[in-house]
Amino acid sequence: MRTRGKGAPDAERPWDEIVPGLWMGGHHYRGPGGERMPAVANDEFDMVISLFRRDGHGPAPGVEHHYADLPDRPLLPDQLGEVCRLADLAVVAVRAGRRVLVRCHFGYNRSGLVVAHGLVTMGHPVEDAIALVRSRRSEWALHNRVFVDYLTTGLDVARLLSGLDA
Repeated sequence: MRTRGKGAPDAERPWDEIVPGLWMGGHHYRGPGGERMPAVANDEFDMVISLFRRDGHGPAPGVEHHYADLPDRPLLPDQLGEVCRLADLAVVAVRAGRRVLVRCHFGYNRSGLVVAHGLVTMGHPVEDAIALVRSRRSEWALHNRVFVDYLTTGLDVARLLSGLDA
């Protein structure tokens, strides 16, 4: 079984539905024989939000695609603002009955931050949103403690606090 840094294994599936219409995934997953497989989004989704980009991984032409280059480490205030903007886009689309995929490289942390913040926006308590992401995607989802701290603090407050260092 191939693992990434910090011991997190590749996901068992390319993406998982967290709540109806809102999916979370990565760019790779572990195939049935343990081999690393590319997770290619074609036209299964109406909107794809990518927090990591790799050529050949879609989405198909005509699929609404939003991209933000976010690291899997502490974020700057403008990056936290981008997380909020992307989560809001996902929430509006899901509420309109669209199928949305939020993905990052491994499908655990950056996508988990956007999805969990979207769930909070939809009315889920923070702890429930985190638990839902982990139970539907993987126990490895949101293993970046800084991202969990952002969620429990509130992204607006985290954005203000992270700006104090500048």
